[in-house]
Amino acid sequence: MKKDSAAQNPLSHFDQAGNARMVDVGGKQDTRRVATACSEIMLTPEIYTMLTSGSIGKGDVLGVARIAGIMAAKKTPDLVPLAHPIMISKAEIDFVKHDETSSIEILATISTTGKTGVEMEALTSATVAALTIYDMCKAVDKAMTISNTRLLEKTGGKSGNYQAERK
Repeated sequence: MKKDSAAQNPLSHFDQAGNARMVDVGGKQDTRRVATACSEIMLTPEIYTMLTSGSIGKGDVLGVARIAGIMAAKKTPDLVPLAHPIMISKAEIDFVKHDETSSIEILATISTTGKTGVEMEALTSATVAALTIYDMCKAVDKAMTISNTRLLEKTGGKSGNYQAERK
C-alpha cells in the first residue's frame, strides 16, 4: 500500500507519481473557517466618477458586482478543478473606494464550518466581482486594470491562521 504523499509533498494536489488528485479531507475535523481576499480595479478618473456617482447607464455596478462575487464563491468548484464543493455559510463583498487613485478595492469574506478552507472561494469571489465591474464599464473604458488579487487572511483548519502584510 502506498503512503499518502500529502505527508511527503506539501503540494498535496499531486500524488507520488505527479498525477493531479483531489485531496482527501475525510479524516479532518469540522472547524470554523473564514477567509478574506481582495482584488483591485484601477479606473480612469472619468469612469471612477461615473461609477461612484451612479451615473453609469447600466445601473448599480457595485450592486451587480456584489451579487456576482457571491455567486462566484458558490461556483468555485465548477471553476477550480480540484476545489471541494463546500457549504458556504456566509459570503460578504465590500468595496473600498480610493478617490486619490481612482481605484476600487474589492474585499470578499467567505465562511463555513467544514473540513476544508474557503481561500479559493474568497479569491474567486473578489476576482469575479472585479471582472463584473470591468464588464459593466468597458463601453467607456477598456483600459481598466485588475491587479493585486491576494489572500489577506484566513482562520481555522490544520494549518492555522494566516495574515498577509497590508500593502
